[in-house]
Amino acid sequence: MSFFTQIFSVTSLSIRTIRQRLGSSAVAVVGIAGVVIVFVAVLSIAAGFEAAMKNAGQPDRALIMRGGASDEMSSGIGGEDAEVIKQAPGIRRENNQPLASPELYVIVDLPKRSTMTAANVPLRGITPVTLQVRYDARLVQGRMLTFGTNEIVVGRAAAATFVGLSVGSQIKTGQVSWTVVGIFDAGGSVSETELWADARVVQGAFRRNNSYQSVLVRLESPAQFTTMKNWLTTNPQLSIDVHDESKYYSDHSQTLTSLIQQVGVVISVLMGFAAVFGAILTM
Repeated sequence: MSFFTQIFSVTSLSIRTIRQRLGSSAVAVVGIAGVVIVFVAVLSIAAGFEAAMKNAGQPDRALIMRGGASDEMSSGIGGEDAEVIKQAPGIRRENNQPLASPELYVIVDLPKRSTMTAANVPLRGITPVTLQVRYDARLVQGRMLTFGTNEIVVGRAAAATFVGLSVGSQIKTGQVSWTVVGIFDAGGSVSETELWADARVVQGAFRRNNSYQSVLVRLESPAQFTTMKNWLTTNPQLSIDVHDESKYYSDHSQTLTSLIQQVGVVISVLMGFAAVFGAILTM
């Protein structure tokens, strides 16, 4: 019997017995389809995260953190150091005011709409100059918070993901109640996942005294980044790192996206082996 005759015989037998093997064949198809769905879903998550992180940065902004800090959570800048940072050349000024926003970054828990279980939400303490520095953010509902009060504005993505973040509602974190007065859009960037409150109020609520996590500054132009960085990093009063905001978020997105993709590949490979063995055992 020739090779092609054997192929034809096996194929014919498989086709004739499809009805008898319908259940086992369906198991194999569903298993393989599940692998594909999981793999595509993980890659979609990675792509969406990368797009959100890259959109967060602007070429004429710089992020200043404590020396050696890898992110805002591990950073810390005193109020006096923040005032020194504002004096750096290259920072844009309007009405003799430097466009530099010292900011806090803390994590609070709120229930998710999808599961009603608690999940982490970033609460950012901001200053009155923040909207001039973060000029890509704009209010789409309600109004801007009144500084010196327990009012907050929330990102569009956060409002859609978590319970109780509509305009006029109140949330409680620890011993503090916050009133939502506005919702902002930030072009789909990671900032839309945050809640914004007055930095001074956040300092008091979380016992941070006169300290911040970072200072975000708006430059006169992207070309001024090196001038500002050199002035700050050579200042003996300071121990800080200065990051181009676009590069900072791009680097972080590449690292985390790569990790998500690697985890997705591992899960998909394991599921693939399981689907193959499952198909073999049902034949």
